[in-house]
Amino acid sequence: MNRDVIIACDFSSKEETLNFLDKFTEEKPFVKIGMELYYAEGPEMVREIKRRGHKIFLDLKLHDIPNTVYKAMKNVAALGTDMTNVHAAGTVEMMKAAQKAIDEVNPSTKLIAVTQLTSTSEEVMKEELWIDHSMPDTVKHYASNSQKAGLSGVVCSPLEAGLVQEACGNDFVTVTPGIRFADDSKGDQKRVTTPAKAREIGSHYIVVGRSITGAADPVAAYRRCVNEFVKGE
Repeated sequence: MNRDVIIACDFSSKEETLNFLDKFTEEKPFVKIGMELYYAEGPEMVREIKRRGHKIFLDLKLHDIPNTVYKAMKNVAALGTDMTNVHAAGTVEMMKAAQKAIDEVNPSTKLIAVTQLTSTSEEVMKEELWIDHSMPDTVKHYASNSQKAGLSGVVCSPLEAGLVQEACGNDFVTVTPGIRFADDSKGDQKRVTTPAKAREIGSHYIVVGRSITGAADPVAAYRRCVNEFVKGE
């Protein structure tokens, strides 16, 4: 299984982001650009990081009517991102429209779908979202819908990666945020685990933010993640 560590570059400006990436003189980490940075700096931020040789997961979580998502995803695909996403709650038809846009513009981009955010507990899911099924069953169902739509995989909690692979097969990609070192705070995420445990469960990619970006030595923290998750050391 191919594994990789994705650093969540949840910064608010181009300067802050590039200063952070400049610390990596030997590696070119896979990075995630989320809404905060993308809405602050726009598509040129993606192009600049691509020019620097990094793979990019553009995490915009599109969720709208199929035609709107299709048109928006054509613009996203044109940026040459390596991975991007939609919300699985947007329906199979919406996900098919997004995948169609990818296929037409840049078929090498992996399209994945968000199942349930790692900040969402089962209690909140039932009481606020009115989803009466359990968290594991909901995640498996959303993953199955994503596979039916032709997507490459899903975003899920690392705790559910094994369940997704049971439902969709080992080649169906699982991208798992909610990763913390054992000695770190959970922050605002509920369903979390360590890099080593995510490897054991079967995640393909882990997304790591504050445990790397907030570390005294981000490069050392990144290498620790790689050692624990990719190399199994």
